[in-house]
Amino acid sequence: MVKIAGIEIELYEGGAGAPLLFLHSAQGFDASHEFVGLLAKDRRVIAPSHPGFGKSGLPDWVDSIDDLAHVYLELMGHLRLDRVDIVGCSVGGWIAADLATKIPERLRKLVLVAPVGVKTGPSDKLDIPDIFALPQEAVAKLLFHDPAKGRVDFASMSDEQLQIIVRNRESLALLAWEPYMHNPKLVHRLHRATMPTLFLRGASDGIVSAPYLERYAALLPNATISTIAAAGHAPQIEQPAEFTKTVLAFLDA
Repeated sequence: MVKIAGIEIELYEGGAGAPLLFLHSAQGFDASHEFVGLLAKDRRVIAPSHPGFGKSGLPDWVDSIDDLAHVYLELMGHLRLDRVDIVGCSVGGWIAADLATKIPERLRKLVLVAPVGVKTGPSDKLDIPDIFALPQEAVAKLLFHDPAKGRVDFASMSDEQLQIIVRNRESLALLAWEPYMHNPKLVHRLHRATMPTLFLRGASDGIVSAPYLERYAALLPNATISTIAAAGHAPQIEQPAEFTKTVLAFLDA
């Protein structure tokens, strides 16, 4: 645990090499996932739990993705990350994109994995399905190429694990409910994110569609898109080896 901006932040660090700041999705960060160890073979992986997620604190003044971006600006200062690569997944991609508009000179390369955060489609239609209104089984079908990987045995979990799951979901609602999964100002700022950026998506992703990702990528001046087969919204979970290979190839190019 480290104290950043007066908030107790749960922080994972592992591996050696050039620093890589990893910003997790709404499901939180789990160091036991295979992709973490694979990335740590080549990089110093730094993965905070967002305020309100995992065991990180959540003060009253934090209620937006912009607030989280400012917290991570302070974290980067605390860790002396003067120039760093960032990988952000889903809502973590939103935070990373926001950071990229604030300090483009301090981000070497950016990987946005199925990111949310902008509104690119018609005003009367959601770009991102309303996951709060859908039953868990339906959400699992949107999240995973193999929905069986989305099944959770709540009965076998400890009270602490259950509390973290509920807390993560509650914090996501606080940060992303209104306006739903986007900041209307971000589209007008993304031209500042001039660093090489890779948009990455699982081919079976039911949350972030291919057209949405293409429209998102078009907002950045130096972006490319890659797709991982047999994966959904979390390719780092379903295809960890291919995910790591793709990310490192881009970062090391």
